Amino acid sequence: MTAESGRQAVGKQREYPMLDNTVRGWIDPIINKMGEKLASMGVGANTVTIFGFLTGVAAATAITFGFFFTGLVWILISRLADGLDGAVARANRKTDLGGFLDITLDFVFYGLIPLAFILADPAANAVAGSVLIFAFYATGASFLAFALMAEKRGVSDKQRGSKSLVYTTGLAEATETITVFVLFCLFPTWFPVIAYLFAALCLITVVSRIWLAVQTFTD
Repeated sequence: MTAESGRQAVGKQREYPMLDNTVRGWIDPIINKMGEKLASMGVGANTVTIFGFLTGVAAATAITFGFFFTGLVWILISRLADGLDGAVARANRKTDLGGFLDITLDFVFYGLIPLAFILADPAANAVAGSVLIFAFYATGASFLAFALMAEKRGVSDKQRGSKSLVYTTGLAEATETITVFVLFCLFPTWFPVIAYLFAALCLITVVSRIWLAVQTFTD
């Protein structure tokens, strides 16, 4: 399959009404303006990335000790920073190190929050939380493996703007994940039910990416 047909296969994902795409259309102009302002003040993208990760650690710590509303506030601050680091990078200069830190610390954050709920109440949350972390592992593997093969073949997707990696969509993306984390904090006793449901969506996303890979990378 050629790079052009690969781009077409990746682009077909945009035909599906993903929550992440809709929300990004609303907030990206605001985030970009905030990123430009931070860049003009001399704030670096990597600084914003690390700040976002540290606030994510603060969220996980609060949740572990049962302070769920405090954890929610830190989660929202963390994810705001996660959106701003890319905007700052676009206003300044993208770097490979910045892209590496962004994606790596994002995946660490996504694992920390379910782990925090497991530690907060192991008896109620351990099994459901473990299933969700497994689903995150599978989703992350499919995301990174697709991005690696796409880079190798010169497949790109500019519909998400300038990114360090080719982003593939699915039922479980960043906005959906943050929405689920918010629900965890608002309704902590419902963690097992919500975790199982979202794990199922994550695994559907993995299957859809495998199918997309078959369409995109078959010679």
